[in-house]
Amino acid sequence: MSPKRVIGIGLAAVVVLGGGGYTAFRAVENANAPKTAEPLSLPEMGALAGGDFSAAADPKTDALKEAAVQAYRADKLKDARSGAKTGFDWVEVKKKAPGGNGFPPANFPPGSTPSPGSNKAIARSMLASAGFGADQWGCLERLWQKESGWNERAMNRYSGAYGIPQSLPGSKMASAGADWQYNAATQIKWGLGYIKGRYGTPCGAWGHSQSTGWY
Repeated sequence: MSPKRVIGIGLAAVVVLGGGGYTAFRAVENANAPKTAEPLSLPEMGALAGGDFSAAADPKTDALKEAAVQAYRADKLKDARSGAKTGFDWVEVKKKAPGGNGFPPANFPPGSTPSPGSNKAIARSMLASAGFGADQWGCLERLWQKESGWNERAMNRYSGAYGIPQSLPGSKMASAGADWQYNAATQIKWGLGYIKGRYGTPCGAWGHSQSTGWY
């Protein structure tokens, strides 16, 4: 084998192995990097291509939602039969934000207090940019009133769904912003994207909720 050919083979090996080594290095680096969540564009929110932020039917998650509704109804029936009036609700307001998917539990910002009225105003202002008409507001208002009382700290006692739109798990909302644990606007952005991808409109989601107890 000529010296020229040996040099050529050597250079090719350096390029291939070097490139492969760099690729492997980047893969390890990316895997070890802290999780970050960048806001999605509206087209991305509409498409919802897959993964944790998928709007496609998720049988496992849907089954958890259905089971939560049935468990809640059973407890309500038991409560009614006992004659007790405990004011039992299917959501609880958390004193600390839950973690998940690489996010540790977090304290809420000092001095912050949930404001359902302000949260509704934020959602209403985002309707048009999400592609919904003003006629959809009534359905959205009723839907999230039922789900969370428009409280960004609300968690379902049975399923663990979290936030204003009751994301299951709550960490799915990280796709709309890393501050999903306490920022109402981030939760609303995710929720509107989820509704658009899964049901088309808030009224579509509300109709499904009315027939099944979940959306």
